[in-house]
Amino acid sequence: MARSILLLLLLLLWLLVLCSAFNLAWARPAPYALRISCGARENVHTAPTNTLWFKDSAYTGGIPANASLPGYVSPHLDTLRYFPLSEGPENCYQFDRVPHGHYTVRIFFGSVKSKSDDLEPLFDISVEGTLITSLKSGWSSNDDQVFAEAQVFLNDGSLSICFHSTGHGDPAILALEILQLDDKAYQFSEQSGQGIILRTVSRMSCGDGKPKFGADYGGDPWGGDRFWSPITTFGQSADTARSTESSIKQASKPPNFYPAGLYKRAIVSSDSQPNLEYTMDVDPNRNYSIWLHFAEIDSAVTGVGQRVFDILINGDIEFKAVDVVKLSGDRYAALVLNTTVAVNGRSLTITLRPIIGDHAIICAIEIFEIIVAESKTSPEEVTALKILKTALGLPVRLGWNGDPCVPQQHPWSGADCQFDRDSSRWVIDGLGLDNQGLKGFLRDDLSKLRHLQSLNLSGNSIGGAIPSSLGAIPSLEVLDLSYNSFNGSIPETLGQLTSLRRLYLNSNSLSGRVPAALGGRLLHRASFNFTDNHGLCGIPGLRTCGPHLTGGAKVGIAFGVLGVFLLIIICSICCWKRRQNILRTQQMAAREAPYAKKRTNLSQNIQLSRHHNHHGQSRTAAENGPILLS
Repeated sequence: MARSILLLLLLLLWLLVLCSAFNLAWARPAPYALRISCGARENVHTAPTNTLWFKDSAYTGGIPANASLPGYVSPHLDTLRYFPLSEGPENCYQFDRVPHGHYTVRIFFGSVKSKSDDLEPLFDISVEGTLITSLKSGWSSNDDQVFAEAQVFLNDGSLSICFHSTGHGDPAILALEILQLDDKAYQFSEQSGQGIILRTVSRMSCGDGKPKFGADYGGDPWGGDRFWSPITTFGQSADTARSTESSIKQASKPPNFYPAGLYKRAIVSSDSQPNLEYTMDVDPNRNYSIWLHFAEIDSAVTGVGQRVFDILINGDIEFKAVDVVKLSGDRYAALVLNTTVAVNGRSLTITLRPIIGDHAIICAIEIFEIIVAESKTSPEEVTALKILKTALGLPVRLGWNGDPCVPQQHPWSGADCQFDRDSSRWVIDGLGLDNQGLKGFLRDDLSKLRHLQSLNLSGNSIGGAIPSSLGAIPSLEVLDLSYNSFNGSIPETLGQLTSLRRLYLNSNSLSGRVPAALGGRLLHRASFNFTDNHGLCGIPGLRTCGPHLTGGAKVGIAFGVLGVFLLIIICSICCWKRRQNILRTQQMAAREAPYAKKRTNLSQNIQLSRHHNHHGQSRTAAENGPILLS
């Protein structure tokens, strides 16, 4: 018997371990979170939660500086990064390798401690090319305005956060947070999701006296560590605060994971003012998503039907006969209601009007502006512009950071954009970079700007050959490369540009024959200028071209001329050597002449003497007669 009980206990223990392992295997991983301390040279931890903030090196440009914290809710960080106008009107943080998903992006602003003349800079902020907010005067004295926050879907593995100067001080950024949410969080309609950005306008915890983040409430990390600004009353003597220590049911549920502590405080209307009303300023002609939070924590209400009220937005009933106990299923249970409204004026008023009972109740309010995400510029064209920026050494003051065309309020300086309905993306149809002190060479990548209609690079110091790939931009109508240092010949491919109406190549170092296709275009109201290129020929106004030679023929002639020149030099050297040898021989002969003359006379005398001796002997023999031998 004891043995059976022991075996049963071991079996139960094994099942418990197995279940625990199963739960761990299927437990949801922690959400992606990246917190950046701007201007920091090393990673930082902040109290009281020991939150890790990473240094921001390699993410952006700008200048690090000591920070002056504007508000209580700002992270307690000592540094920030600011962006003077000399570094361009647009500056961005670019993050790569961000997992696909739904994110809260939060940007904290700051002031440079040593710059007393720039305590409250005003600038615009965009996320993924979409403008989300414009800082207004007085932001530094309001806790809920010292940061901007938006929810965005990321599906290309990257995130850009950009700051756009508006002429009112240098943008200064204290910290950035990128916090992953559930993909279905704040899904206010079937159309919400990718392509929609929710900008946080206001998030209030009613009846509370302290600002709190999700971490302060002990909230689930998948809630995005939301910030709740406290509001203890909507109006003087118009309402009262309520609180409870009882546990709250049905809170912290997916996909929004609201913390239970949010529902332990509330505002209840008073006897003198039964309606509970809250009004705030908003931008006109926008759509807003409104989330209202309730829990019946008032001990005076014990069941269904004891508190019923209508909810009106700007005077229109959005929710009729709301009974919190009935809809949530119990007292001390969380209830969330959501609606979307279009606001034409500059104010948004939420009214809770009692129907049964004398009072209304509310725990928290969230208001988001619904923004349709901007279509971004074609990636191929962005790449071509970045290559052009590097190749020509664009001055820093032009910026050229982020997306060239969006937000539409802040396009790149010198770039003209148009929306391409076929690809549902922005494209570049014009570049005006004349007289910008550009240097370097044009690359063939320029042809990736296939929607380009006008290209003006005049008045710079660009050298090298004109890329033949320009002929692959069929829409090009204006090409101005005048007053540069281009050399070589005009590419024949430019003759393929049937839309070309203005071509200015004057004041360069071009040579060779003007392509016939371009020369013929002069009779069709085209405006071309090839002057002040001493090597060009072939059209009226330029010198007459000689026989047309191909590049190979020109190379052959050059080698032939070089060979003849070398042959002449070799022959000259040989003749000079031969002449030197002859002169040397003559000089030696002149030195040896006296000795040669003496030898010649001596030889002649000897010969004469021998001759005389011979004749003398002959005569003697003749006179003496024959000699007989015995």
